[in-house]
Amino acid sequence: MNTAVGCPFHKASEAYKPFDLTNPFPVYKQAREEEPIFFNEELGYYVVTRFQDIKDIFGNWKVFTSENAQSPFKTIAPKAKALMDEGGLVGLSGLSGRIPPDHTRIRRIVSMAFNMSRFKKLEPRIRDLAVSMIEDFSHKGKTNIIKDLAYDLPAHVIFMLLGVPNEDVQQVKSWAESRLLLTWGDLSEDEQLTHAQNLVKYWNYCQALVAQRKENPTDDLPGDLVRYQAEGYEITDREIAAMCYSALFAGHETTTSLIGNGIRELLIHRKSWEALCQNPEMIPNAVEEILRYSPSIVSWRRRSTEEAIIGGVSIPAGSNILLLMGSGNRDETQFENGEIFDIERKNANQHLSMGSGIHFCLGAPLAKLESKVVLEELTKRLPNLKLTPDQTFEFAHNTSFRAPVALEVEW
Repeated sequence: MNTAVGCPFHKASEAYKPFDLTNPFPVYKQAREEEPIFFNEELGYYVVTRFQDIKDIFGNWKVFTSENAQSPFKTIAPKAKALMDEGGLVGLSGLSGRIPPDHTRIRRIVSMAFNMSRFKKLEPRIRDLAVSMIEDFSHKGKTNIIKDLAYDLPAHVIFMLLGVPNEDVQQVKSWAESRLLLTWGDLSEDEQLTHAQNLVKYWNYCQALVAQRKENPTDDLPGDLVRYQAEGYEITDREIAAMCYSALFAGHETTTSLIGNGIRELLIHRKSWEALCQNPEMIPNAVEEILRYSPSIVSWRRRSTEEAIIGGVSIPAGSNILLLMGSGNRDETQFENGEIFDIERKNANQHLSMGSGIHFCLGAPLAKLESKVVLEELTKRLPNLKLTPDQTFEFAHNTSFRAPVALEVEW
């Protein structure tokens, strides 16, 4: 049995840069082969890289709690923390940071409103939106497809579900970006204060959504939850607002990333793009392979509630653990030739990108549906799409959310 330590002479441990997601996959592969579980001093986390170890941890919520899933990696500066405390941003989570019995109770109620039946009803509107956005730039011959498609489309979709008016889209997107950077980023004290101010505004906005539904019932997620509450289901105003706070972030940030990563990988692997243009029925499996090979979220967190053995390594009680799903998704023991992008891969949908166990992502079907629709319309309307040569891809400086900031294409 080993005890994982941050060994300065171990190349994978030394090469691992938690906030640099430009191309972490070679280091992931090295770690899987040489030191599949190691301790990272910068974060103070045990880092887990192999598929089965990650899946086992996801599957054991009692020993590996999710209560740290939404906690900032970096200590919040006193002024920013005081501002957030005063604004009521204490212990705030939708579902990902909760454990049973609260998780079970809230998830059961939310699942009644946030489900595939509701998503499918949105498909025509998603398609109309995708077509409209593509037509807006199709005559130009080139575009930044993140800015002109991937950034706004998922936001409009999730905001349809939550009843957010179009004129609020850009503001809420901005607040969501503050949440990403404050929770998963590496900010200075001054930067933390700015983003903390945004999060208080964001939280107040979500509380207002709930209050408005009390006055004027609506056919959307907060409206449904308020109605269930009135019918006797056990869910508080704060819990409903927390679900909105979570969904307004996770429901578009990750789908923007999925669409951006997907277009980039398909255009880099040109034969895959051409195959989808000729055979659009291959798109659903291609979306699964994109999620496996280039996931929107490359890592997630857990904390051990007791001493545990994972992969032959002793993890002390109370340890913070970082699960590198972006590494597990390429584990050769689970995915043959895991470092190769293959849209015909038979088991692509076994990836860990949407989590596993009781916290599997409720919005997974919606994210996949949006990506499918976008790829169907793009391959049909712009089959000659290609990456603009000689561009440098930049990725936001954080531990978990990986997507190109911009993606220049031409046709």
